[in-house]
Amino acid sequence: MKICDATQFYSEVSGGVRRYLTEKRNYILKHTSHEHVLIIPGNRTEVVREGRLTTCKIASPKINSTSRYRILFHLKQAERMIYEERPDIIESGDPYHLGWRMIHAGAELNIPVVGFYHSHFPEAYLRTTLKYFGPWIRDVGMTYAQDYIRRLYNTFDNALVPSAYLSNLLREWGVARTATVHLGVDTEIFQPGQANHELRRKLGISDDAIFLLYVGRLAGEKNTKTLVEAFKILARDTERKFELLIVGDGALRSVVLEAQKTLPQLHWLSYCANGQELAEYYHTADLFVHPGVCETFGLVTMESQACACPVVGIRGSYMDANIFAGLEHWAEENTPSSLAAAIRRYSTLDRKALGEQASARVLRDYSWVKSFEKIFAVYEQEIARKKAR
Repeated sequence: MKICDATQFYSEVSGGVRRYLTEKRNYILKHTSHEHVLIIPGNRTEVVREGRLTTCKIASPKINSTSRYRILFHLKQAERMIYEERPDIIESGDPYHLGWRMIHAGAELNIPVVGFYHSHFPEAYLRTTLKYFGPWIRDVGMTYAQDYIRRLYNTFDNALVPSAYLSNLLREWGVARTATVHLGVDTEIFQPGQANHELRRKLGISDDAIFLLYVGRLAGEKNTKTLVEAFKILARDTERKFELLIVGDGALRSVVLEAQKTLPQLHWLSYCANGQELAEYYHTADLFVHPGVCETFGLVTMESQACACPVVGIRGSYMDANIFAGLEHWAEENTPSSLAAAIRRYSTLDRKALGEQASARVLRDYSWVKSFEKIFAVYEQEIARKKAR
């Protein structure tokens, strides 16, 4: 089987989509005889072949001067690459113009095209923007988004969704075919381990501080401002000492850098692309903080739990179903004060026991091998259906 993934949500250094695609390629090489083609934006157009893996980059400009993401405008080039590679199935990780172009290419070649619903963008982007307008405009915008999702994902042969609750929601919106396929973690890397005290000293985190960690993009939909404002409240705590390491970059980097000017307890790294190094951060931290309320899965929270580092955040997202210890102690409201109170509350619990409880569940049920076995079963099913028709 020759599989093609096409997306423009791809950064060379970090990101959930990149992690998913990297792990998929690792799975293909270790556990199958399949071939894989990846179509992504890049700084120049080129095709790189490495055995059974082919990477097709299309010259694309960056979204802005500080972004790691690019906008793929040359859709005809992407379609030509599909015709040249002739895969057996296409997976589109793009819900916009590239997704429609992949559907067209699949129809021309008579091969199935599935869409992966990586982000619930009506909540992640539209609701965030439309909240500044009146309820009528907000309702119209959300209705249009639902109609768009229904049209696009009903045009795909199947929709891969990383949450059972979200699959049910899409079906309520009229999406006829969905397959719930959870993501996973590399259980050989992300598992319980010893804290690295040298790393802690290198980061400048005090021995007597509660070490908070956040890993992810710095953006409005990731609730970065709420995280920073919550930490400002914690920094004034006279009973406990908190320090926060933020690992990630994005449009709201300036919010973090500005806060650092008055908060020496706030530390920042632009990214960590190495899985082994990232696992050390999870092992060394006392508590992982995830402020996002628009997540469809929460890949970093799975990695943190696998490493026995418990997670605290704000309840109410599709990620709740993937938190296996301590969810009852999370913040009930999406406010800095509620998140800060939840972190304080969680810091008094038996974090070691909670971490071990969560880790056991993740390591048992959420390996990438199990994830891709299910995803590839969907591929084979869709290829068979297309041939039968």
